[in-house]
Amino acid sequence: MDISQSKNGVPIRLTEQRWLHITEEHSEMAGYYFEVLETIQEPGAIYEGKVGELLAVKEIEPGKYLVVVYKEMSKKDGSVITAFLTRRIKQIERRTKLWPR
Repeated sequence: MDISQSKNGVPIRLTEQRWLHITEEHSEMAGYYFEVLETIQEPGAIYEGKVGELLAVKEIEPGKYLVVVYKEMSKKDGSVITAFLTRRIKQIERRTKLWPR
């Protein structure tokens, strides 16, 4: 298990079990473990999710974005829900932008 600090200062856990789930659902994510942790810590932007989750987004190559969905359960605990690659950034940009303002 690895932990990354969110922009709100909350430690966000990425467990082995969660990583296995992510890579099973999105096989193209296999080589992006450290980028997932980095995106939580240093996102290009953070958007509001549907049910309290946060979407950290970072451009990893021109026109290709890494999206990490995570939840902050308290000031001291959070966890990664999923992560995926997308070129459809417009769908995410329609959401409420939380950071940077």
